[in-house]
Amino acid sequence: MDIETYMQAVGTKARAASRSMARVDTGVKNQALLAIAEVLDAERQTLASANAIDLENGRNNGLEPALLDRLELSPTGIDGMIEGLRQVAALPDPVGEISDMNFRPSGIQVGKMRVPLGVVGIIYESRPNVTVEAASLCLKSGNAAILRGGSEAIHSNQAIAACIERGLQSADLPSAAVQVIETTDRAAVGKLVTMSEYVDVIVPRGGKGLIERISREAQVPVIKHLDGVCHVYIDSEADLLKAHNIALNAKTHRYGVCNAMETLLVAEAVAEQVLPDLAKAYSEAGVELRACDQTKTIISSAGYACVAATEADWYEEYLAPVLAIRIVKDVDGAMDHINAYSSQHTEAIVTENYTIGRRFINEVDSSSVMINASTRFADGFEYGLGAEIGISTDKIHARGPVGLEGLTSQKYIVLGDGHIRQ
Repeated sequence: MDIETYMQAVGTKARAASRSMARVDTGVKNQALLAIAEVLDAERQTLASANAIDLENGRNNGLEPALLDRLELSPTGIDGMIEGLRQVAALPDPVGEISDMNFRPSGIQVGKMRVPLGVVGIIYESRPNVTVEAASLCLKSGNAAILRGGSEAIHSNQAIAACIERGLQSADLPSAAVQVIETTDRAAVGKLVTMSEYVDVIVPRGGKGLIERISREAQVPVIKHLDGVCHVYIDSEADLLKAHNIALNAKTHRYGVCNAMETLLVAEAVAEQVLPDLAKAYSEAGVELRACDQTKTIISSAGYACVAATEADWYEEYLAPVLAIRIVKDVDGAMDHINAYSSQHTEAIVTENYTIGRRFINEVDSSSVMINASTRFADGFEYGLGAEIGISTDKIHARGPVGLEGLTSQKYIVLGDGHIRQ
């Protein structure tokens, strides 16, 4: 079957399934989610074996360490998928929620009802756990999902897809409610993002190149972020122990993720106090430092390696053990830098000054802004969403981690009793 025919069939089944899913009650959706969790738990060895094939192929094909890290499906990763399903099942169902009901002078009642988007297409790279996260959120929010993972994770994704199908069948839900594209042909992506008659929204998750391509070619709305150039700013009134721990965690907890810190900003008043100890910790963790001249002088004087940063470094999402560091005068200097170079993903300030902290969260225009916390918390699981389908840096519809509510829309409802317009 050629790609055109195959994708048309996928789209047709997804549209039919979306109509069925829109009327499924919460209990049945939760039953399916918990059933999928049970199947994943029972099929750990099958999942591990499939993932091992993908990892071996990735190494043989020269896949970068950051992508291999995302590709690995460890026992802890499987635990996370199962826990995510259970958390989503425990979350309130947004579908059918009615809000803002009020009487109009005419006597009618007007309000809003939350409804599924319909068919959600998700295109992602490497991370097979996204298959479960996306499926769970789409199911709970009453949508049908078309999932297209990267070719490097094809065996892992197909093994997970088989588990999802079994869970859906046990709850008597249509198997087409979650379809994982079986081909690695890139033409399938090109077709998926143009099927406006079948697909209501596209969510790309992956590298900047993928997301730029999807944004350029899509003929349906896209929920996206291009990259995660995240900042931590250590203020002159920061608790320096908190600052040290947050700056270390934000960079070194995991490198290949979009909420890792890529640029550290330090107020000049505390730079000589905080930077030598941080340089030591980064050195021990194997992090390469690229810094402004003032920072380079302080770090080099303390006996640690540091290279001069270029203008390009301030824009860079490294996804690797590399960090850019810049000394700024104060919070205004930090916000000026962030406004110039940020990708509007996640920014954090470390300060004990309430007024400065409030200014930072009010004036920094990113999808997540934090006070005294690591940027690594910018995650649907950590925000209590159970899982996330992606991070949005757009300003319309959904922004930040996109969970259940972000996968729904609202329609106006009107209640009358024979009312006619005069």
